[in-house]
Amino acid sequence: MTNTTEDRAEEKRGAAGAVQSVDRAVSVLEILARLGEAGVTEIADELGVHKSTAFRLLGVLENRGLVGQERDRGKYYLGAGVLRLAGAAAIRLDISQEGAPVCRALADETGETANIAVLDADAAVNIMQARGAAAVTAFNWLGRRTALHATASGKVLLAHLSGERRERLVTRKLPRFTEHTITTAAELRQQLETAAERGFAYSCEELEIGLNAVAAPVRGHDGAVMGAIGVSGPAYRMAQSRLPDLAEYAVKTAEELSRRMGFPG
Repeated sequence: MTNTTEDRAEEKRGAAGAVQSVDRAVSVLEILARLGEAGVTEIADELGVHKSTAFRLLGVLENRGLVGQERDRGKYYLGAGVLRLAGAAAIRLDISQEGAPVCRALADETGETANIAVLDADAAVNIMQARGAAAVTAFNWLGRRTALHATASGKVLLAHLSGERRERLVTRKLPRFTEHTITTAAELRQQLETAAERGFAYSCEELEIGLNAVAAPVRGHDGAVMGAIGVSGPAYRMAQSRLPDLAEYAVKTAEELSRRMGFPG
């Protein structure tokens, strides 16, 4: 075997070892994300490696700020460096881009019109729309600003605002669009509390007669609600008795989109 051949073989072994080390380092981060904290022995057992190997991996990750250690207990946990990376990644994630496939899937599953909405000052604005097989109407909700108190998406967004900002929007004059529109702060507060507790909101002919909707919150990497996704359709087809079933679809889809946006939950 020539020196050149030996050198190439050594390079291959070195490259394989480097890849294995990277894989193990990522596994350490995943273990800590799952467990919250863990000691060297526990991490070594999870990886199936010697304690010295686990210790070296943790040392490298600690030097880069990706893990931290409680010195008095010897436990390791995810460091602030992970948050820095997550924040940088989240900036590049576009909810409309990431939401396109899940929005289409929701429309296909329910047969109705699916929408993604985000907060725009004091209103909800629809940034994504997909129509299911049953949605024969050609009405385009894209770019339309809708009242927070009279729509399912709006209630979801309003329910997860900070207390002071939410209260300011709840106590202002609430325009009436139909006979079913909520126009009192007390009733709206009650619905927002319910929406926050159960994880979705309804709207039954509150914006337009004959139009019902259900929506669920989409969360970003930090857990904050950054949008709402849901379905809307004619009340004769989306009767109130059908809304709980549609809510399950909306919640499942919202969770999927949240994961795409970096939310670990």
